[in-house]
Amino acid sequence: MRSDLIKSGNAKLPHRALLKSLGVTDSEMNKPFIAVVNAASDYVPGHSHLHEIAAAVKDGIRNAGGVPFEFFTIGVCDGLAMNHLGMRYSLASRELIADSIEVMLTAHPLDGAVFIPNCDKIVPGMLMAAARLNIPSAFVSGGPMLSGRVLGDKRVGYSEIYEAIGKLKDGVLTDEQARDFEDNACPTCGSCSGMYTANSMNCLTEAIGFSLPRSGTLPAVYSARRRLAKETGELILNLVKQNIRPLDILTKANFENALAADMAIGASTNTVLHLLALAFESKVDITLADVERMSRVVPQLSKLNPASEVFIEDLDRVGGIQSVLKELGGLIHGDVTTISGTQADRLNTAADADGVIIHKQDAPIRKDGGLAVLRGNLAPNGSVVKQGAVKPEMMTFTGTAKVFDGEQAAVDAILGDEIKPGDVVTIRYEGPSGGPGMPEMLAPTAAIAGKGLDGAVALITDGRFSGASRGAAVGHVSPEAASGGLISLVQNGDKIKIDIPNRSIELLVSETEISERRKSFSCTPRDIGGYLARYRRMVGGADKGAVVE
Repeated sequence: MRSDLIKSGNAKLPHRALLKSLGVTDSEMNKPFIAVVNAASDYVPGHSHLHEIAAAVKDGIRNAGGVPFEFFTIGVCDGLAMNHLGMRYSLASRELIADSIEVMLTAHPLDGAVFIPNCDKIVPGMLMAAARLNIPSAFVSGGPMLSGRVLGDKRVGYSEIYEAIGKLKDGVLTDEQARDFEDNACPTCGSCSGMYTANSMNCLTEAIGFSLPRSGTLPAVYSARRRLAKETGELILNLVKQNIRPLDILTKANFENALAADMAIGASTNTVLHLLALAFESKVDITLADVERMSRVVPQLSKLNPASEVFIEDLDRVGGIQSVLKELGGLIHGDVTTISGTQADRLNTAADADGVIIHKQDAPIRKDGGLAVLRGNLAPNGSVVKQGAVKPEMMTFTGTAKVFDGEQAAVDAILGDEIKPGDVVTIRYEGPSGGPGMPEMLAPTAAIAGKGLDGAVALITDGRFSGASRGAAVGHVSPEAASGGLISLVQNGDKIKIDIPNRSIELLVSETEISERRKSFSCTPRDIGGYLARYRRMVGGADKGAVVE
């Protein structure tokens, strides 16, 4: 066993003494040691209950004859970090999470690990660590929050709270009605209730084969979530015994299964960043071209909040991710390894698509995927849009640029009624390096929607979007402004054409004029220190997953 490095032989007598100071018995020394990697904290709603999930996991490990050892990672709540300096740390925290787990599980070599993430960057950070360490591993998330009910019986998620800000300013909502959102839109613990980044990544972790069926969709407050955690704890001992490791699961075929699920459920654009980063760690050849290819052939079968009033709990009720994969049929690789048999084994017991929440392939929501990769002179290395959440009239749009060197100025302009129908809000210097940290743009997209402009105004940025964003919002524009990308040369009044069906984004300015503008281009980095200063020096482009090499 890997843990023999700290418990076997005369040379390890001091190590055993330390282990016995923890209460480890002689009989336990002969059992597999299993890490329980927990992201619990007291002020992240998606993680506040993870102590309970970990307790169930540890019970399962003991049931199956292992010895659990729990430790903790950091975890940023993107909702609480939104729209201030803290958001610049969110994506950057992904690398810290992966690095800290590498440190802990190399300094203390155990035989396997159960990872307990829930929110946005914790899921990919833990996945990257699992790939890097390549010891038998399984995941069980904390599960989604139940949807809220406001204004009588209107079901809402987190995105509607941000949209309420614009409605409140315009007098569409009263102060009392806004308070109803504040009190009732987030009714339970768990990751936010729509197909936002956290739930998207938990669903893709299930689709790629790293967690048990329903781990991505089973609500946080259901007792079945605790049973699932216990079953995952029991399962890890089988993975250790059979020596099934992460790189046995993280194959190109399983990545394609995850991408197929991504397109079918209309997941967050952030999944592109995280799957590319995970592929980098796994040394699997997955690029933005693969995302684009899968987008063209996989139909969108589910449309969830923020694009509709259907929530994760509803998807779970009709079969969850396994039913989505089953309906995709030949687009899914069945003969691939998961933590619980082959993908085909799992799909054999999945419910058929209900035809309403999970559409049939012959009657999809759209014939192509929920995400699209756009290229053109504005984004020669690519950009990403959640096309499944774009209104039909905005799928092809030519508008006038209104340029902002940062998010807050754009939010102020939107809420100050400076943005008019026909505008393209252009937010730059918010990329992985320029931000630094590639902050999410939920505030401006929600302000546009709250002002009733999501059918008449587009937004483009070298930053990224919350999974709660909707509308004609194109992110990950690469190269970013700080690297001299064309977005850095856009001026107020320029025309920009977004053509989602033809996967195109163009600045309608002559090459001669662009060459003249480039002569005077300069970029002054934001004055920022600490971890973000180091991150800025090492981070790569969004088109490669914004990985730190």
